[in-house]
Amino acid sequence: MNPGMQGVVEVICGCMFSGKTEELIRRAKEAHYAQKKVLLFKPLLDNRYSKHEIVSHNGLSIKAHVIKSADELLKNVPAEVDVIGIDEVQFFDDDVILAVSRLADAGHRIVVAGLDQDFRGEPFGPMPKLLALAEHVTKLHAICTVCGEPATRTQRLIDGEAAFYDDPVILVGAADSYEARCRNHHEVPVRSMKEHLS
Repeated sequence: MNPGMQGVVEVICGCMFSGKTEELIRRAKEAHYAQKKVLLFKPLLDNRYSKHEIVSHNGLSIKAHVIKSADELLKNVPAEVDVIGIDEVQFFDDDVILAVSRLADAGHRIVVAGLDQDFRGEPFGPMPKLLALAEHVTKLHAICTVCGEPATRTQRLIDGEAAFYDDPVILVGAADSYEARCRNHHEVPVRSMKEHLS
């Protein structure tokens, strides 16, 4: 990190399949080409494609450190690092907000990528506060699988049907699938009382 360098927080957000991870990888590689020292992190929870790499849906990948918590993030950033990237930031708890702020205050450029909404269409984890404190926000869109219009929501499907509102927000290792949807085609049914009681 250059002495006197001003820190900055950049947030890349959007629904699934919008290219968030691809954009994070692009910025990291761009910084590397500019002779910046880059360090990337991902949550332990994200083991879909690779254990020690950040991998986009279209197969782009880059090496990353796997961490369980924001505290681990702070402990693993040497002072000489210029750019810190964090993928799937929505899976961390609110401690990541303070960690990101501290690292930016210390002069680092922080680039985080994550879902801004969960499958219900509600703000996801620490994302609202990260969006509020960021100097730069990039909101990406996917294409709705139903109508082809720009998509901003993540549709969770379980056995081909829309997941219910009260299903768990995070399903690790679940055999469910996701689609990008626009507002009009995003579905989050509520279970009836009868279903709750049975």
